Amino acid sequence: MRIQLFKDKVFLKKLVSLTLPIAFQYFMLASVAAGDAVMLGRVEQNSMSAVSLATQIQFVQNMVLTTVTGAGTILGAQYWGKGDRRTVEDIFSLILRINGAVSLAFFAGCFFFPETLMRLYASDAVLIEIGASYLRIASWSYLLTGVSQCCLSIMKITGHAARSAWISSGAVVLNIALNAVFIFGLIGKAMGADGAALATVIARAVELLWAAVSTMEKDFVRPPFGRFFRHIGWLSRDFWKCALPILGASLLWGIGFTAYTAVMGHLGTDPAAANSIASVVRDLMCCFCNGVASAGGILVGNELGSGNLERGRIYGDRLAVLSALIGLFSCAVILALTPLVVRFVILTDEARRMLTGIMVIMAVYMIARCVCTVVINGIFAAGGDTLFDMYSLAVAMWGIALPMAFLGAFVFHWPVLVVYGCTCLDEIGKLPWVFAHFARHKWVRDLTRSEEEKAEEDSGKGRGSE
Repeated sequence: MRIQLFKDKVFLKKLVSLTLPIAFQYFMLASVAAGDAVMLGRVEQNSMSAVSLATQIQFVQNMVLTTVTGAGTILGAQYWGKGDRRTVEDIFSLILRINGAVSLAFFAGCFFFPETLMRLYASDAVLIEIGASYLRIASWSYLLTGVSQCCLSIMKITGHAARSAWISSGAVVLNIALNAVFIFGLIGKAMGADGAALATVIARAVELLWAAVSTMEKDFVRPPFGRFFRHIGWLSRDFWKCALPILGASLLWGIGFTAYTAVMGHLGTDPAAANSIASVVRDLMCCFCNGVASAGGILVGNELGSGNLERGRIYGDRLAVLSALIGLFSCAVILALTPLVVRFVILTDEARRMLTGIMVIMAVYMIARCVCTVVINGIFAAGGDTLFDMYSLAVAMWGIALPMAFLGAFVFHWPVLVVYGCTCLDEIGKLPWVFAHFARHKWVRDLTRSEEEKAEEDSGKGRGSE
């Protein structure tokens, strides 16, 4: 069989060397939310629920930031595979400018209008008050995130994935440690939810400083300060051609996911608490498939950008098989962890019952989630096939899952577990469509431009650099 998933040692070595640091980075990032949930869950259920709801704002911001860095990674991986360092530097400048503006906008919204934003996710006055206070402090971290994520994403595609993981993980360890200090008052007054926000701000500041200093080292790609504000027409067009479908998909997915959270939040404090804990477990379990998707996308992108289209296609086939194996493994792990998770967190008896059912549903959901993540966000994206994700989300999430969840919660008043099951239909509904699209291999494309093509765009068409 030509896929030969476990026989190609070169492929496996490359995949593992990229996947482990990236997956560990995802895991450490998810651990912040887990740390918040566990520590606040040991203090008070309302604080845990309020922070879980409030961080949905950051979730939406991260969707936009990830769109920009994702498009930069797609193009950057192909140009790095081609050996074109100058274009990778220009991509770095482009994504820094965009993400800086996005971060400023989210900071302003969370700092000046936190109560208004909280009302989107909760109706309970106590949850709104706690969440608004959290957002006003955490908004300063939202101002820093965009810049640091640009630095870390460029490190991943230029051979420094390990450094990117160290920086991100170090910031997470600091965040968790400071969580304990500020939430429980190990030094000074116990701050509860506000302490979690302050810990995040300090950790993000350290992360940005460390990332910025690292880019100044030898062999690291850094933004070209002499060309930082230079607009390159052909590059901007290629970038937005990748980015706009990713942005559409990210907004559809991000807003849809926060809508799921809002539905569960409006069902009451017990469903909100159970969903908060399940979301943390889900995010932790998604770390490995996210790592494989990112690493696999870089590997496939490198091969496509260097002109090795057939090898890129074979790598994609192998990753697709691997995604199904990861999904089955994730399902088994969640089922095994369910009794431990339910007993560990302080919840009401009703919330515990709901959490048990939600975990079982989520275990099955993870099989489809892993396949869709690796194939859509890794393989398809590597070749610039970014429109598929947007179309599939518009149909599966917004056409099926969300309407059913809203109708079930607010019109038909279905049981909480049935409503939660509706929120899981999107990934499962995409599977047949994903397999059919994958088999066509339209994602096998070289997106790079030759120096002659760049010169023609810059001088011949007059739409290049300014």
